[in-house]
Amino acid sequence: MDMTGIDLTDVLAEFEAHRLGQELEGDQYHSAEAKFFRDLVEGVVREQRNLDPLIDQQLAEGWRLGRVDSILRAILRSAAFELTDRDDVPARVVISEYVDIAHAFFNEDEPKVVNGVLDQLAHKTRPEELTRQ
Repeated sequence: MDMTGIDLTDVLAEFEAHRLGQELEGDQYHSAEAKFFRDLVEGVVREQRNLDPLIDQQLAEGWRLGRVDSILRAILRSAAFELTDRDDVPARVVISEYVDIAHAFFNEDEPKVVNGVLDQLAHKTRPEELTRQ
């Protein structure tokens, strides 16, 4: 949506009909729970004004989310939404899953950035969960 300006409803319909669990250009996409996917995407859009400053605070000095690659920005926003609004998903799982997603798109330092930003954010948003053994 950030890159193309496509409407939220159209993006959800496209992914649900043609991507989740489908083969596209020779790549087999994993199936996903449509309700969870929809909640995640709608939540990121709804909460973006709250999420972006949280992410900005975790980025290295001098960096702002607006300067970050659009795919990396989407990864960080989605993960931040899960950390702040989906406490049914353990913080360590959120971090691990989104680092894996970053590895699917990037071969450089981006997965490390995702790990560092999300680890800091998780410690701020769910400190009690991360201090438990």
